[in-house]
Amino acid sequence: MYTSPQSEQFHQQVWSKYHLYNSVFITLPFDAIDNTGALLPLFNEACAKGLQQQMTPQAIVTAFATKYLERSDAETVVPLLFRFIQYVERQIVLFDAIEDAAFASLNNLEGTGSLREIKERCDTAERQQHLQEFLQRFRVRTVLTAHPTQFYPGAVLGIITDLTEALRNNDLHQIKQLLAQLGKTRFIKKEKPTPYDEAVSLIWYLENVFYNTTGLILQHLNSTSNTSDFQGQPVIQLGFWQGGDRDGNPFVTPEITGQVAQRLRTSILKCYYTDIRKLKRKLTFTEVDVIVAKIEHQLYRSVFYSQGELYIGLSELIADLQVIKALLIDKHQALYVDEVQELLCKVHTFGFHFATLDIRQNSAIHNQVVAAVVRYLGQPSYLEGDEKSKINQLPAVQGKVESSAFESPIVMQTLASIEVMQTIQNQNGELGCNRYIISNNESALNVLETLAMFRWVGWENPSVDIVPLFESVDDLQQAAAIMEQLYQHPEYREHLERRSKTQTVMLGFSDGTKDGGYLMANWSIFKAKEAITAMSRKYGIEVVFFDGRGGPPARGGGKTHKFYASLGSGIEHKEIQLTVQGQTISSNFGTPDSCRFNLENLVSAGISNGLFAKKENDLTVADQAIIDELAQVGYEKYLSFKNHPQFIPYLEHRSTLNYYAKTNIGSRPAKRKAADQLDFADLRAIPFVGSWSQMKQNVPGFFGVGTALDAFDKVGRWGEVQALYQHSLFFRTLLENSMMALAKSFFPLTQYLQHDPEFGSFWESIHEEFLLTKKLLLKIAGHHELMENYPEGIASIKMREAIVLPLLVIQQFALMQIQQIKQGKGDAAWLDTYEKLVIRSLFGNTNASRNSA
Repeated sequence: MYTSPQSEQFHQQVWSKYHLYNSVFITLPFDAIDNTGALLPLFNEACAKGLQQQMTPQAIVTAFATKYLERSDAETVVPLLFRFIQYVERQIVLFDAIEDAAFASLNNLEGTGSLREIKERCDTAERQQHLQEFLQRFRVRTVLTAHPTQFYPGAVLGIITDLTEALRNNDLHQIKQLLAQLGKTRFIKKEKPTPYDEAVSLIWYLENVFYNTTGLILQHLNSTSNTSDFQGQPVIQLGFWQGGDRDGNPFVTPEITGQVAQRLRTSILKCYYTDIRKLKRKLTFTEVDVIVAKIEHQLYRSVFYSQGELYIGLSELIADLQVIKALLIDKHQALYVDEVQELLCKVHTFGFHFATLDIRQNSAIHNQVVAAVVRYLGQPSYLEGDEKSKINQLPAVQGKVESSAFESPIVMQTLASIEVMQTIQNQNGELGCNRYIISNNESALNVLETLAMFRWVGWENPSVDIVPLFESVDDLQQAAAIMEQLYQHPEYREHLERRSKTQTVMLGFSDGTKDGGYLMANWSIFKAKEAITAMSRKYGIEVVFFDGRGGPPARGGGKTHKFYASLGSGIEHKEIQLTVQGQTISSNFGTPDSCRFNLENLVSAGISNGLFAKKENDLTVADQAIIDELAQVGYEKYLSFKNHPQFIPYLEHRSTLNYYAKTNIGSRPAKRKAADQLDFADLRAIPFVGSWSQMKQNVPGFFGVGTALDAFDKVGRWGEVQALYQHSLFFRTLLENSMMALAKSFFPLTQYLQHDPEFGSFWESIHEEFLLTKKLLLKIAGHHELMENYPEGIASIKMREAIVLPLLVIQQFALMQIQQIKQGKGDAAWLDTYEKLVIRSLFGNTNASRNSA
């Protein structure tokens, strides 16, 4: 059988090393573990064979206990299952570290999508001047968010980093020590992290990965395009949500926002101080040494002997570095000038803010705030009008308020979060905090009232971008009309004039998929981008799209850079902005190699689209009509599924949905409202998508796709979708990402539910759609198995699934036990223990999947 070079490389660099070091780990003499390490491989084998024989998880655990344990009662079995979970959690860490260590071997850092490759394309096509001009206006912004899709505490993240380095160096002694340390380190957080705790965890990635990697990329771009510092428009920017994202998180207070901004500034100054210390050892020349010593002293005082005071300003730091650069060139043969230039690139990019802290709040909260403010200002009649009336009356609602004047915490804190934005800008510069995002934006009035709130707190002409976030299918369809209303509104038009005639619009994949299914969400976002682009161009506004992407395809993840490379000329693409969430940070940007690879892929996608695509990615009218039909059929299938009377009960009673709220995984509640009754609209996307992932059903990433393709096949129109797949990168990427969702599904795990008296037929309907989608996606791609064109990707998925199989079976076993107890058929004294078993396995399952929620 043919084995691809990528598969062979994966086998050598990952598979063989994992089995070698796992054999070391599993035989380490841990206290109070007894023979867990010896029993785990046997249990893993029992799970695999049992599921092949269609045994239930309960039957698998019982049969294993009967065969290998002295007793098969709960007192004996359950503690062993907890120990299995502890072992598998650490095996996952080992596998992650081995994959991270092998990243450069498995991925060609100088190949397709790299800056080197794009430079060679430009050189071949003699487009060097075009590249230089494009880089003056193009920008990539990755926005880090701490959405809880990875559950490692800080101590474990540190071990992963050290273990990755030891593996890269094949240091067996160090590896054994770290594995022993790993075995004794707690994985579970006893208390929920605060938003500030989460921010500190994310800032670790800024300091240790993004800072140096971004500097190297920018330096490379400078030399590539023969230009200087990109002073006006840094090609790469960083954004930050933790500490500013108030949507549904009551723990994000204005005080927290201010503390996070302060921490960001301290962190970037520390990074500059470290670089200056290194430069000081090299720049020992006359005149230069004095300036370097002065900068070092000023930064040192600003970081270590400061209560917030700065002893050097940003403009002074830049000016001093430029003087050093000029002296090196003029008097010292340009010795070490590249290092100084790299630091200048960093300073121009990160300023004194490091990453732009975005503020986000829900429009429903704004409605409460506006009502309170207009009553306070003595103009309650405003509230009686319809939307058109309110838009007309809004400029007349004049007056000033202070946040402290209101008793309602939500009103006071929403207004105070605007006040703190001004403080942050004064301390960290405008880029410190200059965007206000409105979740669930449904109208032009939502945007205009947000702008009015800035006026009411006394911030006339705010240096802030108001960013509407469109998420539901209906809102996406209305988005262009809403933007036209804003472009025509005199006060808002004035605001845009002050903001360089640039409007940022955010589009959310997560709630779009939850609302309308995979095909309709992705297609609605694509069409919304085209419509908003056309509307913005009509009014002379440059629109920037900001994509709220998660890790899995169901939340806009997958092969992200391919989506950006596939945009047609009808979509504005001078900037790429996207959220990077949870595990996506550690898996895609967690090491210098992976960070460089993925950042360069995003930059390269933008350059490729801007310089080479012409109109080759444009969809024809016929193409659009086909995708419209497919999306509509998929939408109707998904809606009938979502509206099924068993949809919510199935998630509540047969999945891990209710257990997300019981984990100390993040500061955000699992629901936007604290109601006892589960309201689908208030359910956050992470527990929704994550619950399907825990069951290995991944419904949000494929449901409706098979039915849509089958509709064309049944009426003899398969050739149309086949041709579209061949020539449209957008459509091909859309379906390839759905294949990834299928590849991470595993229905034998829950096949016992087909016999469930309540949910049997519902499970069958999901399984049938899975089989149909798999069959037709393989047919359209001409493949024998899913993701066969990404051999190292599918090899990684298969290996992870094999490692985590015991956790999956344990979780389903515990869920079955819980159901029996609730039906009065089991010992109620064990209910709490089985629920803890579900939660503990939830941690490991999610970490193992990387980007599963």
